[in-house]
Formats: sequence, C-alpha cells, structure tokens
Amino acid sequence: MFEKILIANRGEIALRIQRACREMGIKTVAVYSEADAEAKYVRLADESVCIGPPPSTRSYLHVPSIIAAAEVTDAEAIHPGYGFLSENADFAERVESSGFVFIGPRPDTIRLMGDKVSAKDAMKASGVPVVPGSEGALGEDTDEWMRLAKDIGYPIIIKAAGGGGGRGMRVVHTEANLIQAVQMTQSEAAAAFGNPMVYMEKFLGNPRHIEIQVLSDEHGNAIHLGERDCSMQRRHQKVLEEAPAPGLDPKLRNKIGERCAEACRKIGYRGAGTFEFLFEDGEFYFIEMNTRVQVEHPVTELITGVDIVQESIRIAAGLPLANKQKDIRFKGHALECRINAEDPRTFVPSPGRISLYHAPGGPGVRVDSHVYQNYYVPPHYDSMIGKLITYGATREQAIARMRIALSEMIVEGIKTNIPLHQDLLVDQAVLEGGVSIHYLENKLGFNKH
Repeated sequence: MFEKILIANRGEIALRIQRACREMGIKTVAVYSEADAEAKYVRLADESVCIGPPPSTRSYLHVPSIIAAAEVTDAEAIHPGYGFLSENADFAERVESSGFVFIGPRPDTIRLMGDKVSAKDAMKASGVPVVPGSEGALGEDTDEWMRLAKDIGYPIIIKAAGGGGGRGMRVVHTEANLIQAVQMTQSEAAAAFGNPMVYMEKFLGNPRHIEIQVLSDEHGNAIHLGERDCSMQRRHQKVLEEAPAPGLDPKLRNKIGERCAEACRKIGYRGAGTFEFLFEDGEFYFIEMNTRVQVEHPVTELITGVDIVQESIRIAAGLPLANKQKDIRFKGHALECRINAEDPRTFVPSPGRISLYHAPGGPGVRVDSHVYQNYYVPPHYDSMIGKLITYGATREQAIARMRIALSEMIVEGIKTNIPLHQDLLVDQAVLEGGVSIHYLENKLGFNKH
C-alpha cells in the first residue's frame, strides 16, 4: 500500500480523498492555489504545497507544478479527484512517466473512453447497448449525412467527438436544417476542443439519465455497484441524484450492470468508473463513460456499504477487488443534493465570505463539504460548496430526512440553491420518481431544445 498520496484537486473531493487516506493510514499532500490557502483540507494534510495563483490554468491545471509538488514531497501516487485533470490522458501519462502511480485508469483507456466515437465502438463490441447513430465520425459526403439521418429517424442530435459538459451538441428536427447544423457543429468543435470530428445519433425526446458504477482491477475482476438516477439536471449539470433509480426492475439493473462489468474486463479497465446511459421505454442507451470518481458516488456507497474512494486506491496499489459481485447487496435508498453558492432562481454564482454556517445532522445524514464559518468561497472555481446526502430504509424515509436536513442547514453571507432543493422535495412528480432529464428545465421555465 502507498505511504503517501498527493491529492491533485480542491474543495469537497480533496477533503473526501484525504479522509479515505487517513482512515487507511496513508499520509496526504494537499496542493492548493493562493485562493485556497485557508481551506480545511490544506490545514489537515500532512504536507501542503502552493502550486500557483488562483486561475486554474496556472494552478490546478498546471501539470509541471503538480508533478514538482509530488517530487519535493516524495509522494508515491497522485489522486486526481474529478474535474480538472482527472480525465486528461496526457496528465495520467506524465504522472506515470515521472515515476508516480496515477490513481485511475491507464492513459490509453482514458483516451479510448474520452473520445465518444471510439467509446461507443468499444461498448458495441462489448455488448453494451448504444444509441442508434453513425458508425464513427461523419465523413464529407453530405448525401451520406442525409441518408443516415433518414435511416436513424428524426429528430437526431449532432455531437462533437471530443465534447463534454453539454457543449458541442445540436438537435436537428428536419432534413432542411441538417447540412448547416453538421457544419456549424464541426466548426464549433474545432474551436472548442481542437477536434472537428462530429457524429450523429438518434435524439431521445424524454429520457431519464441513469448511470452504472463499476470497480475493476488489474487481475481481470470487475463488479458493478448498481445504478444512480441523475435525471434532475440543468444545462447538463446534475442537481440532485439518487440510488437506486425509482421504478427500475432489479433484473434489468443486474443485466445492464453485468454488461458494464464485462465491458471493463474486455477493455482492461482499472479503477472506479461510471457508464452513463439515457433510459427510455425500458431501454438503456450508452452515452459515455466517466473514467474517474463521480461527484455523486456517496449515494452508491450508502446503499452498498462499499467505500469507492478507498477501493480505487487499493486497485491503484495493485490489490484485487475486496468484493465479488455476489457479495454486493443493495439496501435502502440514498439521495444527494448538490449545494451550490449561487442564486436559487437565476443560478448566478454567489462567491463571498460565509458569515454563518451550520451543518445538519441526525440519523442517515452525511455532509461532504470543505466549507466552515468565515470561509471565503472564491470566484475562480465551480460553485459547489458541498453535498448533502441522506440515507433511509425506504425512498420515502430518505426524502423525509433530506427535507429535515435542508431545513437545518444554515449558510449565510452568500446565496445558495438550498431553496431550490426544498422546492423539489415537495414536488409531486419528484416524489413519485422517474422524471426525465428535461423536467427541471421545464419546471423552471427554461426553453429546452
């Protein structure tokens, strides 16, 4: 097992990884920008290294500074968390070529799954169901585009092969708009991602977003930890997540979960990962794989009893999985509300100093947050200041506990989206479960595609 791990991230995930390491008896190195000098995890780390000024391009995304910090502290491994460099294959390669262990998949796996076209091809070959669409990237033949779109059936969606985070997508409803839409997406993709390749897919009108958590080691073992429903989202950003997905047949869960585990074995996947699907009319359609720990991993931890962060560290150290599939039992229900420093109606970020902070408690309540009273929320990074997670024997109990926890949580001095979550947890459609990915935007009156 490693003796010392450098955590190449910030915020709540840096604290979460640090806690996992401390429990395992592993020393931690925190890296931080000048804006995060007062952060809780920086003070709690065994060692900390300032890696640059506040802009992330000059700190958390600056690879030479992170590698240098690992060298001067004699760290053995680097955990990238999520966001920043977590899915950057060049970074993973640089970490390993510099003599450190990258806690995550191999660089070639990150590349394979990071390109949506090659990821889709790999999934098809592994028997994972995918959205009907073009076989790889679109060529230059516009007549071929027309034929393909007709075969798939309108509406279709054009997506950038190197895209992500809701960027580089365009929905086309009629043949008349097709050619212009493809060309516009190609030029946008070239500008935003340095890769003009785009592909075409069936556009699903009202799907849910359901994802499968997997763990896979270097010894050919792979398991799934069930599914999460992440359909409550705005502009492709998740707001509230839960596990298991309401109303999903356990047989269907096991079938799709086993296919994902089998895909991990086939591609030689290493570490924690998540297969993301659109789910409509009882069918799963693969959209992408996240080759890292997810923001919403705690809901899966609560219903399975598996510590996903510790398992990923064990896998990186070359150990086999602690559990076989038959050992995994799904028990109870968990919800996660992402608490963001933003206006609950306009969603404008609200950085600033937290003048009063009180974390909720009680049975089945978990708070993953790096903030505290008098903490200054910097304007340079993502607005998430924490995650409120509740667990119950039933979905109803988990919801009741979340309502209580939200009512107890106090964050003053800045605006937060707590009122939005409180509103969602009395919404009849949300209480019934199984809403689509468009539900929140429709509820808020945003125009959907």
